Amino acid sequence: MAVPAGKSRNEQFRRTVAAQPVPIILDSRQSEKPEPIVLGVIPARLASTRLARKVLRTIAGKPMLAWVFEAAKACPQLDQVLIATDSAEVAELCDRNGWPFQLTSPDLPSGTDRVYAVSQLVHADIYVNIQGDEPLLKPQHITAMLSPFSRPHVEVSTLKVLCAAENITNPNAVKVVTAVDGRALYFSRATIPYDRDKIAPQYWKHMGLYAYRKSALERFATLPPSTLEQTERLEQLRFLENGISLYVEPTEFDTIGVDTEDDLRRVEALLGR
Repeated sequence: MAVPAGKSRNEQFRRTVAAQPVPIILDSRQSEKPEPIVLGVIPARLASTRLARKVLRTIAGKPMLAWVFEAAKACPQLDQVLIATDSAEVAELCDRNGWPFQLTSPDLPSGTDRVYAVSQLVHADIYVNIQGDEPLLKPQHITAMLSPFSRPHVEVSTLKVLCAAENITNPNAVKVVTAVDGRALYFSRATIPYDRDKIAPQYWKHMGLYAYRKSALERFATLPPSTLEQTERLEQLRFLENGISLYVEPTEFDTIGVDTEDDLRRVEALLGR
């Protein structure tokens, strides 16, 4: 878990965190429109490469996917939560538990592509991409991520959390730097910003959850993989390289994305208490 250092930094950080849900604005004529529809989509690919079948692995007596689905369902701003999977076995689990699901092609290269496939079948104004390997997900993550949509110009949002010291140089922990209004300037596996004069800046770790207006999601699907995206292996850079801004909301709750057996054991220790 990321733990910020210093009381003053803690106080400054808490002032930036959205505590309550805010209205989602579609455009300047919001009062003339019905409430926007917000759909949570959990991409649940069974054929994961680093940890096989991880969304079905048991954590503290429940499949990983159950932890994610239940946390998402507890967020009052989501009108519906749907699991997007490439697997008949995952679909069977969903069917047994009464979880809405949609079968998608196993050839889709990313979670965003899986969310886009769902968007062609299920209408919403905003789609929330909730990773299926985030069993420490909290409803507060989604509430924070939807907060920027109180501004009509915001097309895509994501999250950041204070970066633990051990992750500052860890290439598996993606770092993000933002403008004063929360707009992402860059994401990198490298340590950014570079601390040339040893002033100990505040580092932020990116969390791989996203919310998109339908138009931004549809545009993303038409764009080829970008140079920076392929270099860093970070699909969110495709948005930035094509002039689509991402707004990054802080959260005080870190998570552990499960990619390895060690990750699984760490999550089990936390959820099995």
